[in-house]
Amino acid sequence: MDYRILIIDDEENLVKGVKYNLELDGYSVDASYDGEDALRKMDSNIYNLIILDVMLPKIDGFTLLKKIRERSSIPVIMLTAKGEDEDKVKGFEYGADDYLTKPFNILELKARIKALLRRTYDLVANKSEIIRSGDIMIDVPSRKVNVDGRPVDLTSKEFDILFLLVTNPGKIYSRETLLEIIWGYDYYGDSRTVDVHIRRLREKIEKDPGNPQYVLTKWGVGYYYKG
Repeated sequence: MDYRILIIDDEENLVKGVKYNLELDGYSVDASYDGEDALRKMDSNIYNLIILDVMLPKIDGFTLLKKIRERSSIPVIMLTAKGEDEDKVKGFEYGADDYLTKPFNILELKARIKALLRRTYDLVANKSEIIRSGDIMIDVPSRKVNVDGRPVDLTSKEFDILFLLVTNPGKIYSRETLLEIIWGYDYYGDSRTVDVHIRRLREKIEKDPGNPQYVLTKWGVGYYYKG
């Protein structure tokens, strides 16, 4: 599969360097230096992954991420300033799939891109069924979810978590195990990442997120799906 990536960052030298290195690996890469141009490109092109900086002119990265999530569940890697943990948590709450702190090693960025694309597009590559569980219906090939007959927009990570739990009902996954399976062994995040995604997933699929009936917590152990 040929992957197309959009880089959104106002640092011209960084963008040129990343674009050059990714194109050497066979990716098709477009660049935007502000949020408005990025939205125009997304209106006229189909992308498989977005690299998004937090600090952008015209439209900041968080606002742009919200706009992206209104139209797509495309995987998004956010770039944040060193030590800005609040930005990382906020990014996950807004629907980011991964983050990388500037300055970063291009090899680490490549590894994260490869892992995220593989998990997003290969997880259900050989599946062709519709999964139904209670009010939840998962169209596996198209990665679409309906709850009680209404479409629910999940990010790629939220979909992957739901798919894993639904297809393994009753099995308890620790935060560390979910990080390994969904984010990959090379992921350097912490358990807050999982908690944020589980909370967002519950808000979207549960009638009462505070008293969930599908995605449950085994206190001190992890999360599981009750079919």
